This record gives sequence, C-alpha cells and structure tokens, in this order.
Amino acid sequence: MQSSVITFPGSNCDRDMDVALKKFGFKNKMVWHDDVELPKSDLVVLPGGFSYGDYLRCGSMASKSRIMKSVVNFAQGGGKVMGICNGFQILVETGLLPGVLLRNEYLEFICKNVFVKVNNKDNSYFKGIKKDTYEFHIAHNEGNYFCSKEQIKEINENNQIALFYSDKDGNVKKESNPNGSLQNIAGVFNKEGNILGMMPHPERMIDPALSGEDGSIFFENLINNLK
Repeated sequence: MQSSVITFPGSNCDRDMDVALKKFGFKNKMVWHDDVELPKSDLVVLPGGFSYGDYLRCGSMASKSRIMKSVVNFAQGGGKVMGICNGFQILVETGLLPGVLLRNEYLEFICKNVFVKVNNKDNSYFKGIKKDTYEFHIAHNEGNYFCSKEQIKEINENNQIALFYSDKDGNVKKESNPNGSLQNIAGVFNKEGNILGMMPHPERMIDPALSGEDGSIFFENLINNLK
C-alpha cells in the first residue's frame, strides 16, 4: 500500500505519521507543500502541527498550498484522505469536510490522553476494528468542533460522525468532552466516507514506550482494509 504525508511549514507530526505508517506496512513518501503532483497513493495524510504558525485561522493558509489542488482532486475522485489535528483543520478550510474548529471552550491549549468511541464502522478506516473505545492523545488549542443546525442535522442523518469523546467505558457524556466540541464530536467523515478528519493522534500511540498501543490497532486495521 502506498501512502503520502504532506509536510507544511510548521508541521510537527509528519515524521511521527511517517514512522507509524511504515511500521504497519505502508510504503510512505513525504510530500512538500509546494509540490504540484501527488505520488501514486492509496492514502494521503495531512498531519498535525501548526502549519504557517496558525496565522489567520488554523489550516487556512495551508489549505491554499500548491499541493492541495492535487489533494482535493484525489479526494473528490474517491481517494482516501485522512487529516489529523491540524490536518483536520486544513480539511474543513478546504471545504472537503463540513464545519469549523474553534478555540477550545476554556481558551486553553490541551495536551493529554483521551478516550474516543468509534461511531461509524461502515468505511475503510474502522471497518472490522477490534473494539469500540480507544485511548489516543490530543494536543490542540482549536479543537472545538462546531457547525450549523442544518449541517449537524445532515451529519447525523448521513452517519458522518466518526468518533465521539467518551470515558474509558465508551460512555459519551459532557464530562468526557475536553474542548467543548458539539455533541462530543472528535472526528467526522465526508458523505462518501473516504475523507476522515479527527483531532486525536493515533500515531502517538503505537508503542508501549509511547504510553499505549491503541493507535497500533487503528493502523493495522486500516492497512488491512485498504489491501
């Protein structure tokens, strides 16, 4: 399986994602934001970080990078595109995913492990995954997912919510919401299910030395679904 990770000025999780993808069998290539063409890819990843220093709005400048035209064309043609944290912010800025990511509810940067519950397994990212609740890491200042009443109605009707923030037993409740996200949303799909954006970082949980291996389950399942 071929993957590509896009590196923007300010990306800081691109190498982490490269390590994770290669560990579980992807043949990964790093792609600079100013490139024009994507390599042949089964999966394109927009990694976490602080692209362009989060100036204007998080992800807004990165969404205008030269490579993004190819990423958008790839996604609109049915290609698998995954955005993690800042990558999620970039995806909403391009319009590939609905909604926006606002400043965290208490206006503080959050860096900690959280639990998330998988909501939709009818896609290549979570189909057949071993369990429902996972411990991942978050590190963001603008992870508060929000959208209009019309959009959230459509998102729910189309089963586009990928992940909810939850407790360790998978209970979705206000107390398990770290940033104020609407309906505890931690990740969403596009209508077709080929584009995934999520704030938690599975690539940071692929080894016991990194405090957990729930990310390993995610990546092993993903590559098996793409084969």
